[in-house]
Amino acid sequence: MKQKFYAYLTDKEKGVTNNWDECRAVVSGVTGARFKGFTSREEAQKWLEAGADYSIKHIIAKKGIYFDAGTGTGNGVEISVTDEKGKSLLGKILPKNKINNRGFCLLPKDVTNNFGELLALKHALQIAINENIKNIFGDSKLVIEYWSKGYIKKDNVAEETIELAGEVKKIRKKFEALGGIIELISGSNNPADLGFHKG
Repeated sequence: MKQKFYAYLTDKEKGVTNNWDECRAVVSGVTGARFKGFTSREEAQKWLEAGADYSIKHIIAKKGIYFDAGTGTGNGVEISVTDEKGKSLLGKILPKNKINNRGFCLLPKDVTNNFGELLALKHALQIAINENIKNIFGDSKLVIEYWSKGYIKKDNVAEETIELAGEVKKIRKKFEALGGIIELISGSNNPADLGFHKG
């Protein structure tokens, strides 16, 4: 299990600890107390310096391309591909009429969120190869560790998803042959995140 760090802020004290019980002892029962978990001490400290604002999704993002999919608007699955600052990159690969005013692409009604994650990774890979970017990050373990490597159970998955997984596997091989790396991160550290993860 990865080391976790907890930032906390109350009227009387603020700090960072790597011990949840210590953090809980400081914030428990304190009105207005703020706290959040992070994967590095540096991120936790930066969050405190930024005012312990829960709306901040990414404090320190490594340079690269980030991808995600989600259904939060209630209109269906949307995909997001951004840089480390959360700026949409989908315009580099899709026509403008496919991208909504928030920089996302709304997919057809009948696709799953996992299909969206896989498609978002495909676009991230294409952009990375075109722009010679070596790092891609996402929060879907299923897509990063299995489907994009061609490991997919064909019994319960739509044919369209199986075909897409085959395409993504080929593009991923090319990307990795060029020295590229795909890294699994938490949703709370994903600038492309569509807002459904808590730190």
